[in-house]
Amino acid sequence: MRSLSLAHLTAIDLPPPELIQTAATAGFDAVGLRLLQVTPTSPGYPLMQDPALMRATRTALRDTGLKVHDIEFVRITPETRPSDLIPFLDAGASLGAAEVICAPYDPDLTRLADTLGALSDVAQARGLGMSLEFFPWTNVPTLESAVTLAQAAGLKVGVLPDSLHFDRSHSRPETLAALPPERLRFAHLCDAPVQPEYTTEDLLFTAREERLPPGRGQIDLARFLRALPPDLPLGIEVPQTALMREETAAKVIADCYTATHSLLQELDLR
Repeated sequence: MRSLSLAHLTAIDLPPPELIQTAATAGFDAVGLRLLQVTPTSPGYPLMQDPALMRATRTALRDTGLKVHDIEFVRITPETRPSDLIPFLDAGASLGAAEVICAPYDPDLTRLADTLGALSDVAQARGLGMSLEFFPWTNVPTLESAVTLAQAAGLKVGVLPDSLHFDRSHSRPETLAALPPERLRFAHLCDAPVQPEYTTEDLLFTAREERLPPGRGQIDLARFLRALPPDLPLGIEVPQTALMREETAAKVIADCYTATHSLLQELDLR
């Protein structure tokens, strides 16, 4: 059975203990936790600075049997220093996380690769993998460019394909299918409408605010999923801000799980 994890962005307003409990009720196997704030308008949950919240998170994991698959995410900028992120990485390691998600926000690709490689070394020393997520509005916009950067950064640096960004960057399924296991350790899955072209505002709005559960949009998810190894873990990342204002988080999360499970069964990929 393929592991399904609930990415925190799907219900970003839920603190980790509530996210874990709700994900377990819906049927998920694991969660991804956002320990670092990414934008001024969305929360992060710095468990490394909040012992009480860390204890509550551990209790929720113990009570539900869920795992923490990944922690997120590190914006790699010109100012990023791996040593500053040690408390964050230590928190992830103590929760049993497998992966750290990082994002490319340094225009100097050589420096970006160097920082990514150094950060990966610090993470590996704590039993954590490091995966670079690519975004079409950055200077690492495609899977192909992310693979090139990961290769420059080191042998164990992974790449994280998200079906939304994969589709909107016109990345190639042949590249995805050819990735070796050390580069591809999990993927993010969602759906969305498909348009002929997108502004940066379009890209950011869909990515952060309004996606669709798998199978409810127009992305060719069959092509995306069939390019992945059959047992690759999937993180379900489906922010639906408007719907969250109308429905309970539990109902929205359960619907995401049901939609994902149905699509995978339909494609005989569960």
